[in-house]
Amino acid sequence: MKAKNALLILFLVLPLGTAFAADVSPEEELVKFQSYFKEKFPEIPFQDFANGVYAVDPASREQWEALEEFPPYEIDIEEGKRLFETPFKNGKTYADCFENGGIGIAQNYPYFDAKRNEVVTLPLAINRCREENGEPPLKYKKGKLAKILAYMVYTSRGNTIDVKIPNEKALEAWKKGRQFYFSRRGQLNLACAHCHLENAGRRIRADILSPALGHPTHFPVYRSKWGELGTLHRRFAGCNKQVRAKPFKAQSEEYRNLEYFLTYMSNGLQINGPGVRK
Repeated sequence: MKAKNALLILFLVLPLGTAFAADVSPEEELVKFQSYFKEKFPEIPFQDFANGVYAVDPASREQWEALEEFPPYEIDIEEGKRLFETPFKNGKTYADCFENGGIGIAQNYPYFDAKRNEVVTLPLAINRCREENGEPPLKYKKGKLAKILAYMVYTSRGNTIDVKIPNEKALEAWKKGRQFYFSRRGQLNLACAHCHLENAGRRIRADILSPALGHPTHFPVYRSKWGELGTLHRRFAGCNKQVRAKPFKAQSEEYRNLEYFLTYMSNGLQINGPGVRK
């Protein structure tokens, strides 16, 4: 209990995001953000940041590599492929909604839709595809949508993230995501950056805090805690609950902007999802 309280006090008194406080361009912020982690963990190859906490903790990595030999999400990829290829009532499929038939495109999401003036994530695009074809939307946190997402992400493994900020409206969305990331919230008065930027690699009780760089690369993930596959926004909601803040709904504007910011900051890393985590 004393160790827990000491860590909490440390979080509360640290100057949040000191190195990222200036109002800089996304391009400048990207360089600073990635350089911060490269300097903090100089022994880690850049692409390895896509592996999250398993890049910074050798013991956890061994366990993870053992799980990846027979990944618990494998059956979800197969089911996702079946769902992806199953025709809608009108005879069309998900492939009709996406470029390249929906194969190998996950690295292009999220993107800013200039016509709608909003960030579009891949889960949001999947449900819009359904609705445009007369089908009801799926739940965003788990279940069928997570499985379809797992298949689409699996076909994108090895593709490099290259999120763009094409105009002023997109820049505004990116800034809102950035503000969310660095803002304190909840009864614990913590921001995302407290855990995954300033204290990345340190322990909080039995867990090691993962670096923010690379967080979006491996979702959806099969978490042992969940016992099933879950989406990135399910994880966002869980983090908000852990700091005793009321979570936003999955695919809310707040979470989509946050995903836009985080994915942009992981530009240059390769898609390696779906993944498995604790």
